[in-house]
Amino acid sequence: MGQYTQEGGITCWRKLCPLAEGIGYGGQLILLYSCMTYIIILSWALLYLVFSFSSQLPWANCNNYWNTDDCVDYSTKNYTFQWTNGTNSTSAATEFWERRVLSISGGIEEIGSIRWEVLLCLIVMWIICYFCIWKGVKSTGKVVYFTATFPYLMLFILLIRGLSLPGALKGVVFYLLPDPSRLMDPQVWMEAGAQIFFSYSVGVGSLTVLGSYNKQNNNCYKDCLYLCLLNSGTSIVAGFAVFSVLGFMAHEQDVPIAQVAESGPGLAFIAYPQAVAMMPLPQLWSICFFVMLILLGLDTQFVAMEVVMTSIIDMFPRVMRRAGRREMFLLLFCLTCFFSQLVMVTEGGMYVFQMFDYYACNGACILFLCVFETLALGWIFGAERLCGIIKHMTGERTNPFFKICWLYLTPLVSLGTFICSLVEYQPLTFNRWYVYPSWAYVLGWVLALSSILLVPGWALYKLSARTGTLRQRFHDLCQPVVDNLLNQKKEVELQNMGAEFLEPLAMN
Repeated sequence: MGQYTQEGGITCWRKLCPLAEGIGYGGQLILLYSCMTYIIILSWALLYLVFSFSSQLPWANCNNYWNTDDCVDYSTKNYTFQWTNGTNSTSAATEFWERRVLSISGGIEEIGSIRWEVLLCLIVMWIICYFCIWKGVKSTGKVVYFTATFPYLMLFILLIRGLSLPGALKGVVFYLLPDPSRLMDPQVWMEAGAQIFFSYSVGVGSLTVLGSYNKQNNNCYKDCLYLCLLNSGTSIVAGFAVFSVLGFMAHEQDVPIAQVAESGPGLAFIAYPQAVAMMPLPQLWSICFFVMLILLGLDTQFVAMEVVMTSIIDMFPRVMRRAGRREMFLLLFCLTCFFSQLVMVTEGGMYVFQMFDYYACNGACILFLCVFETLALGWIFGAERLCGIIKHMTGERTNPFFKICWLYLTPLVSLGTFICSLVEYQPLTFNRWYVYPSWAYVLGWVLALSSILLVPGWALYKLSARTGTLRQRFHDLCQPVVDNLLNQKKEVELQNMGAEFLEPLAMN
């Protein structure tokens, strides 16, 4: 729809359905939270990349000053005995992550001092992001040619290496044949649904904003098809690359693969580095992995920042489209995010990071927004009107299945998943043992509700600001501003056709 209005984010919703303008604000807020958390992951990856150039990987042994007596050294021959018999044993990779990189404190109440190495990496990542997008999509597009394609080369190299390792088949089988009992767990499907929303950037306005830069007659059907195939295909190939290495790791330790599999930051900063340390030429594979991780992460960070910037520029075009205004505002945006996330690079920063990731960027928040997005588009703006716009843009008639999705399937699935996520809610813990204090859970719910409540809150504000009866105000706010655009454009086309027809007559 941004392609049709030539504007994205909040302004697009304001034109399509003024009553649903709060959806745009909620999506932008989730993106803002994502910007603050995602770049922290990139900072950790950059620090690991720097350590990868060491003569010996620091997470490969227990001979470092940060290691404890419970550390398991996989470079020795008796590491399997240590792992299976030591109840309090921890791997060298885990101790490097928790005691060297994070220097993690005992809880969120103990913020501690700033981790200066992580802070320096954070500054470097913000500088890279700033200069890659400061000129808009033209500069970002040139950078993305490298950051979006080079990771595929790294992924292919890691895939070949992973499949050639002993035990790789064990990991691939575990990847392709899920546990049937887990398929009956609704939590698994909720996590899968939330991951799809995150993976495709659905619900937060990213595709709407980027689509606003396309020409009006751009074939959005092909774009959607290519996006789905490329995204899902990349995820499948990456799964083979990761689980083949995890299979090798389980083979070397002689333990079930479920015991070495991690999720979240643990996969990228504990499980995979630990497996890499057990390979020949570990520095080479570590460099390849973290270069790929950084470049893939930069693409995501670019999009999130560009969406926020474009939305604000579209809201205040007269002010923000003057020379130098974009660069100055982007600098202000980066500095604000940087100083706001300093608490995440402290010794207790991991607890704050997880709280933001679990509550502020939660899949339930996006699912809630998607329920109202589909209701606003399918029922208020109108599925028939939407089909007419797509036909006018692409020249192709919309498949009736899409109308069924807009009207029924998508809102029902999103609503059902959102309700299940509330019913199955589990309080956040760290490493399955640390329980957050009550005030932290309250703060987490405030972060979650900050985006959710913008939708009904903004609708109530718009209704109260109008005059007339409640029914009249509701009817006026449900009328899209773009209703007359199609007719105006048709009139311009007819006028141009008339001018072309009359010009030869005038010459004669």
